[in-house]
Amino acid sequence: MTNRMTNRTRSRNGTRAGRTAEAQRLLDLLNALGSTTFRQLLWQKASELDLTYAQSQVLFHVAEHPDCHMGEVAKAFGVTLPAVTHIVDRLEQKHLLTRADHPTDRRVYVLDLTRHGKALVEELQEIRLSAMEDVLACMTEADRRRVISGLETLVEAATQVSRGDS
Repeated sequence: MTNRMTNRTRSRNGTRAGRTAEAQRLLDLLNALGSTTFRQLLWQKASELDLTYAQSQVLFHVAEHPDCHMGEVAKAFGVTLPAVTHIVDRLEQKHLLTRADHPTDRRVYVLDLTRHGKALVEELQEIRLSAMEDVLACMTEADRRRVISGLETLVEAATQVSRGDS
């Protein structure tokens, strides 16, 4: 029975060598995507403001999750609370983010964007959106659908693995 399960798993998921080659190819493609023009445009704007990648990602997270706790941010990015504290300190110094006491738990800080932080996130998001629209315009509708479907499947599988559901 174990041998049949192994054969079924192997036929469904391919050989280990094949999966390793696919994993490497996917990593290469994601890295190539990460260094394309639209990302360069986004981070050119961020660098003008002396904003690191990690800082910008925290800004995007807080924009999507207003009044989130610092611990939630640390968990979302898989980093330590001291690492988030360092990033939040810098964002506060730049007047992009505020840290306030939690109303019922003095051990917890709640994060929110300042008006300037919200405006910056909107500007960076517009740059990302416009650049992605330009990329998608170079693709057929069928290719766009396949890419979106494939990425949805990839994210779903990654979520399952991170939860230990695999």
